[in-house]
Amino acid sequence: MAEVANYDQEVLNRIAPIVEKLIKGNSLYQVKLNQQEMIEMLVELFGQFSPKEMRAIPEHDLTRRIRKILTLEAVSGTLNDLPPEQIAIFDAAVEGK
Repeated sequence: MAEVANYDQEVLNRIAPIVEKLIKGNSLYQVKLNQQEMIEMLVELFGQFSPKEMRAIPEHDLTRRIRKILTLEAVSGTLNDLPPEQIAIFDAAVEGK
């Protein structure tokens, strides 16, 4: 059981600074995302990799993957924030009207 806790800590130690840096540098992330929630979600997600697989991911590649996930998380609720008139405009644009 200690191995699992150590591995979770290893993943956390690797992911947390990346998330912190990305959020600090992006105003959309700052407005839309809770840093601690994102770190917890990403630790759970990347913790599914074996330690060997996780250690094999280069830093720049891990940063790129995390940035894509954060962007998806930040944008996914954006339509819910629109008033009905803007949703109608969006729907019309999507349908090509």
